[in-house]
Amino acid sequence: EDFLNLIFKAMMKDSLNSSHPVSSAVQSSEQIEEMFDALSYIKGASLLLMLKHFLTKDVFQAGIEVYLHNHNYGCAQSDDLWDSMNEITNGTLDVKKLMKTWIMQKGFPLVTVVRKGKIISVKQEKYLYHMEPENWTSDASYLWHIPLTYRTSSCNFTHCTNAYLLDQKSGM
Repeated sequence: EDFLNLIFKAMMKDSLNSSHPVSSAVQSSEQIEEMFDALSYIKGASLLLMLKHFLTKDVFQAGIEVYLHNHNYGCAQSDDLWDSMNEITNGTLDVKKLMKTWIMQKGFPLVTVVRKGKIISVKQEKYLYHMEPENWTSDASYLWHIPLTYRTSSCNFTHCTNAYLLDQKSGM
């Protein structure tokens, strides 16, 4: 419950146009200190949970083990974690490409789902809580690779999760 409350606070901060990406290039020690705020930590943790759910617990755990094995007693960059996950997924999913859309962009998407009969369509757009005119930037180029999971009525709800990666502005 506490973590969920922290997530909502981080999302509120991240929904402002004055937000910042989880990961970005820095030039000074002051910029490094500014990067490590609650938004970076909570959003980062939430993104790892999202990835774990999408990949499944076992695949995610195997990727973490590869990452720790490859970088024990050494230095690592965020790409190293995504590369380890890619190693485990055997090219079936480009985890690095997926995660970069989340960590290199500020904010998060609003996903709209519309059902017309048996047809489900989804679309994404950047969510902004409050428009700050002095800090406004166009959000037309924002695109996330959004892992969506769903269940259908033909499932028995014990182990029947389907997955879809929304990597365009809209899809069906």
